[in-house]
Amino acid sequence: MSQHDYDLITIGAGSGGVRAARWAAGLGARVAIAEERYLGGTCVNVGCIPKKLLSYAAHFREDFEDATGYGWRPGEAAFDWPTLIANKDREIARLNGVYERLLRGSGVEILRAHATVVDPHTVEIDGRRLTAAHILIATGGWPVKPSIPGAALGFTSNEAFHLPSLPRRALIIGGGYIAVEFASIFNGLGVETTLVYRSERLLKSFDADLGRFLGEQMTSKGVNILYGRNIVAIERGAPFAVTLTGGTVLETDGVMFATGRAPNTRGLGLERAGVKLAENGAVIVDANFVSSVPSIHAIGDATDRVLLTPVAIAEGMVVAERLFSSGGRVLDYENIPTTIFSHPSVGTVGLSEADARRRGFGVTLYRTIFTPLKHTLTGRAEKVLMKLVVDEASERVLGVHMVGSEAGEIIQGFAVALKCGATKRQFDATIGIHPTTAEEFVTLREAVA
Repeated sequence: MSQHDYDLITIGAGSGGVRAARWAAGLGARVAIAEERYLGGTCVNVGCIPKKLLSYAAHFREDFEDATGYGWRPGEAAFDWPTLIANKDREIARLNGVYERLLRGSGVEILRAHATVVDPHTVEIDGRRLTAAHILIATGGWPVKPSIPGAALGFTSNEAFHLPSLPRRALIIGGGYIAVEFASIFNGLGVETTLVYRSERLLKSFDADLGRFLGEQMTSKGVNILYGRNIVAIERGAPFAVTLTGGTVLETDGVMFATGRAPNTRGLGLERAGVKLAENGAVIVDANFVSSVPSIHAIGDATDRVLLTPVAIAEGMVVAERLFSSGGRVLDYENIPTTIFSHPSVGTVGLSEADARRRGFGVTLYRTIFTPLKHTLTGRAEKVLMKLVVDEASERVLGVHMVGSEAGEIIQGFAVALKCGATKRQFDATIGIHPTTAEEFVTLREAVA
């Protein structure tokens, strides 16, 4: 019998922490999980799930307009924000219940309180001290605001899902995936939306063509994008007065900061226990997710590696199997697909053109921009961008990138192909499904300069 109360105590019941706890319990470990907020973490409560529900809602205005090109005569449409939020909250509550049942059904003890690390094997929870052979930090990330006058007057993605009413005008600061997603949501719901970004193109960590093209498409849908600007101050008022670099002052009814996230590790007592943290609070771990203290491990956004829910889940399973089984599972960070639920959406897997060149590949590019079949009758000016990055020497496809409707659904399948090392010749030999947007990826024949 172990000298400890548990074999594993997980701090944080987000997607990664829950999966690690359940997987470990399934392998016979005695497991407890501590969570002070909500089960499911960011993804379920203030991230992936509610964001996509809001994205669905924001598409309907265009859908109603597009229907007229197909012979429909819809009546006057009216949108009600409180109804959407109430329905969203009901679904999130249901998912919280699902997570609780899954944990309890796996034999995991749920501790609904703030947890701090006392030493390498001790956690203090709600005044009690519990010990474990291993401690797993899975506390995720948290939105950050810039240090400017009036920053407290703005809101982040956390609060965006609970606004009592939609602002008539919204100003969003940032140009990453959260910024473009919420700019698209607000714009689609009828809010006069301005996006302010310090760089000269959106999505600067993605393939350059994606950010440039998405910016053009969002602008054509009515989002006002101000490049090369940043926020200096916010002054209270009705409306708010927002000062930008260069002295421009904009009036708006709501300011949203989408200026990044930081690991949610402060106040956990990790430094006291000897755990080394990066400057931004990330737990520094090795390839096996072990911190500077051998009994303390960390996964997901708390490590500030790949900030994606499926990655945190995979990391959790790797840790559980290494600690309580044969440890044969290995996580490969190459060719991780992802999507951005902007309007239009973005899907990408593999290397960007710039990354491929930086790694020394001789690159051949295939790219196309076209009007999807749907919009030949709607008259909408929306376009699709599709791009392949190919290794000139081996013909292996290094990257698949897309901006267009259902990009995530399309890229998921091509992610399997890249994982298998598919070549351009094999793409060319694949019969397309006609007529679909996805078939364009297997019919691209002419390389671009």
